[in-house]
Amino acid sequence: METLFQKTKLKPMDAGDSSSTLVLTLARKVLLIEAHAVEALAHRLDASFARAVVLILQCQGRVVVSGMGKSGHIGGKIASTLASTGTPAFFMHPAEASHGDLGMITPDDVVIALSNSGESGELLAIVPFLKRMGTQIISISGNPESSLAQASDVHLNAQVSQEACPLGLAPTASTTAMLALGDALAVTVLDQRGFSAEDFARSHPGGALGRRLLVHVRDIMRQGDAIPSVSLEASLSDGLLEMSRKGLGMTAIVDATGKPVGIFTDGDLRRVFERGIDVRITAMRDVMHANPQTIAPDQLAAEAVEIMEQRKVNGLLVVNTQGKLEGALNMHDLLIAKVI
Repeated sequence: METLFQKTKLKPMDAGDSSSTLVLTLARKVLLIEAHAVEALAHRLDASFARAVVLILQCQGRVVVSGMGKSGHIGGKIASTLASTGTPAFFMHPAEASHGDLGMITPDDVVIALSNSGESGELLAIVPFLKRMGTQIISISGNPESSLAQASDVHLNAQVSQEACPLGLAPTASTTAMLALGDALAVTVLDQRGFSAEDFARSHPGGALGRRLLVHVRDIMRQGDAIPSVSLEASLSDGLLEMSRKGLGMTAIVDATGKPVGIFTDGDLRRVFERGIDVRITAMRDVMHANPQTIAPDQLAAEAVEIMEQRKVNGLLVVNTQGKLEGALNMHDLLIAKVI
């Protein structure tokens, strides 16, 4: 099969040749045209945008986003962004709407209709049915005089001075403008709802942010018999056996009430050997680190990561509100839980 270079009789370009320079020049022009289109939107925003935000906030149903072709692809992303930021939303293909999917829409919903020309036949075909139901319509188009704009309750002007496509045909700057307006709507609505990072995490439990904001220390800590601990009266050899059995690279030293008063780690063991200390006759209380760093079980696992990094330690003891030992965890537990 002939390649593009063979058809055009061009050689594959090198990073420093004239063809590469032309390519980079065109690419930069595309980015600047689209950046200017978005910047123009910021200066053109008016009360219509605020009314659109109010409609979404007051919506008792769901936000239904619809659009054909490239506008439809942008609409899918806008619906996804709204849904992930606290506004129930989904995308509906306008052509499918005329063949039964219109039944998914209720009078309590708000429809966001996208069409650069504002004359998309598939969208205009369902507008009368939406109006009859009393469903509110927010349109985003590049033509404020279009049929879609005139039929909408609120119209957002996404007009651009030019497309980034050299032919002026492929939707480029216009779709970027639509996407930016959709993001502006979603983020403004998010702010007005008081939507928090924790709320965002609840709709993204499988993502890294969800793990950082939803996983607590009690969810991953070692508990019960898995906690390495010895008494103040224990010998160093007893402590080493406990560390070996529990495999956390450390052991807590607790007093008679079950409160941790010290900690002994693998690093401490290396230092003990360097000093030539006899592990058989040395007491744990003589080699432990007093006042160990602790964390509460209800704290976020991400906080445990921060403490470990700041203190340059690989493990933490978990204590309850009475200060008693309730668990233990190390950096490996956090890695397994994918908190880091």
